[in-house]
Amino acid sequence: MATTNENHEAQRVYWDGAGGDKWIRRAADVDTNVAPAQRAAIDSADIHPGARVLDIGCGCGGSTLAIARRAGPTGRVLGVDISHAMIAEAQRAAHDMPQASFMVADASAHDFGGETFDRMFSRFGVMFFGDPAAAFAHLRGALAKDGKLVFVCWRPVVENPWMYLPFNAVCKHAPRPPRPGPEDPGPFSFAAPERVTRILTAAGFAAPEFAKFDFDMDLALGRGLEAAVESAATIGPASAALTDQPPEVRAAALAQLRSELAPHVQADGRVPLAAAVWIVTARPG
Repeated sequence: MATTNENHEAQRVYWDGAGGDKWIRRAADVDTNVAPAQRAAIDSADIHPGARVLDIGCGCGGSTLAIARRAGPTGRVLGVDISHAMIAEAQRAAHDMPQASFMVADASAHDFGGETFDRMFSRFGVMFFGDPAAAFAHLRGALAKDGKLVFVCWRPVVENPWMYLPFNAVCKHAPRPPRPGPEDPGPFSFAAPERVTRILTAAGFAAPEFAKFDFDMDLALGRGLEAAVESAATIGPASAALTDQPPEVRAAALAQLRSELAPHVQADGRVPLAAAVWIVTARPG
């Protein structure tokens, strides 16, 4: 079993390397698909003009820029991520929005120099902390006394066909990767409210609130079946299962994926599958 330090280092290496490069190629598509959940979470954060906001694990900056529009020209929104490549993309996107800035930093340990934030936000970022209790305890120290933490995380995989259908399809031909341990970082590591509550209260937050939010993920973004197959094979667990597989295994897995996605294709080229998240809200304890 990996230690928290080993988990943390593995996540840093992945997201500041191959994972970050892969994410950049699909960032615009991901921003479009998760926009409903992002909008609902930002609404929950109640970001007022002039707010100081920290966006944790901001990636290529889509969520940071959306928050910056709410905070307005008198606000300050800082997006942090451990990926140098993704932060470079975010900085290019924010050229005309001076209230948004970006920094390559590990939010779980970065010294914010006494600065405090009215809001802390994360869109699918905090589930990858190697030691989440320590990370949130550190972040708690930079949150204003009347501040609020809001993040979006996936509910259990069985409630997310957009992810499990492609994964199960490719694993009929490719070896199934080992299942993460209950305390390991990963997309579904915050699916259980009991675990999230334990982590946040140990870190000095009051008991969090959980709001369910459901939406559709169009794997094709209106571009038809082949686009959906490419998307599913590039991002998410299906992509991980296909990594380093020989050509014949990959070809068979993609054929299976194509077959299982075909019944979901709509006349307008969409391939929608259900997605389910928690919007988690917590205040200092």
